[in-house]
Amino acid sequence: MLWSLLKILFFVILVAALAYGAGILMETGPGLRVAVADMEFVLGPLQAVILALLTVVGVWLLLRVAGFLVALVRFLNGDETAISRYFSRSRERRGFQALADGMLALASGEARLAMSNAAKAERFLRRPDLTNLLSAQAAEMLGDKGRARDIYKKLLGDDRTRFVGVRGLMKQKLAEGDTETAIKLAEKAFVLKPRHAETQTTLLQLQANAEDWKGARKTLNAKLRHGNIPRDLHRRRDAVLAVCEARDLMVDGDEPRARDLSIEANKLSPDLVPAAVMAARAYHAQGREKQAVRVLRRAWEAQPHPDIAAAFAELVPDETPQDRMLRFAQLTDVRPDDPETRMLTAELAIAAEDFPAARKALGDLADTAQTVRALTLMAAVERGLGSDDEVVRGFLAKALSAPRGPQWVCDSCATIQPAWAPVCGHCGGFDTLAWKPAPANQAALAGASDMLPLLVGGGLEKSAD
Repeated sequence: MLWSLLKILFFVILVAALAYGAGILMETGPGLRVAVADMEFVLGPLQAVILALLTVVGVWLLLRVAGFLVALVRFLNGDETAISRYFSRSRERRGFQALADGMLALASGEARLAMSNAAKAERFLRRPDLTNLLSAQAAEMLGDKGRARDIYKKLLGDDRTRFVGVRGLMKQKLAEGDTETAIKLAEKAFVLKPRHAETQTTLLQLQANAEDWKGARKTLNAKLRHGNIPRDLHRRRDAVLAVCEARDLMVDGDEPRARDLSIEANKLSPDLVPAAVMAARAYHAQGREKQAVRVLRRAWEAQPHPDIAAAFAELVPDETPQDRMLRFAQLTDVRPDDPETRMLTAELAIAAEDFPAARKALGDLADTAQTVRALTLMAAVERGLGSDDEVVRGFLAKALSAPRGPQWVCDSCATIQPAWAPVCGHCGGFDTLAWKPAPANQAALAGASDMLPLLVGGGLEKSAD
């Protein structure tokens, strides 16, 4: 309200000032006398002021027309002017519209329309760094891999788009199965953008498939350094790679370095079964029996596993069955109610011919956890206790069609693997094997009889007669 009042007051003052000035001019002398050739003009003061204003306006208009003519000449000559900038903005607007339409067409699965819009955008924008990527993706959608490859190669010539070109070529080589070239391209992409999470993951997978354990560990450390992997997952996967590197060193005869890596792997991930087994063997070779027992006990506490029991048995290979039962109490008292612990205790008791103790250890496993191993152990116990052949045959018949229990199963493809490995042999997934019951459709295998314990011995043949 106050501001409006001030504006009105200012306008009134301005009009009064102009009126006052015009009155003064009209009351002054004869004004302005202008002589042109034989003509003479006498202008009053107010008329002189109006003429001066008209002259100023005329000169301004003349300068503007002259500037326009100069700009037109420069435009025709190819120089940058306001006219050229107007047309440039128009082209740019149409180009970005075509680029947006191309991206929408690509997202909608209309590859040919996307390709057409990409060409249109390139014609208007002349920005291959923007349009080539759209063209390459549209070409791949159309199945024209050759054209997509040519476009990706063009992107290699520009620092801004080199990574995109390398990544595109890498994906093409992966799709073609050319892993040797793909890993080189992945390494190049990693050098260009070491923080790129997808490139890190792809390179790590390729290095693991190629058994380049050292390179894979470096890539894994880069993922941790750039915050692309949780620390606990990094420690486990670093342990997996260290175990694999230790195995290769053991094959090459570098046993001291292999033992050091085994111990390092176990420290990184104490619950990783292969690392615990290798670390226990390394400690045993160094004469450090207490450390070996501690490693195996800790791993058994995390997850009881037959390989841990086998490694624990290796610590004292020449003991009697009775002595072994006593020594294994260090392991079996960790998780006494676990099915694996109960079956291990039963096996030890059968080896010592203490069949009542074996039956007590098994308890109701033959009913609640009907696996090949539990049922065959029960058959051995019944044979040792002198039960009828029909009872023994009944347990063995069930064992032949029973699930095998926990196995190395891939979390990605649910495929059973015969032994632990860092990479799934079916889908190629890295660190995807877990010790767990197999899916129902894969649990019962044709070769289930191969899992029968050797503890049964000749009793199986005898019962089959």
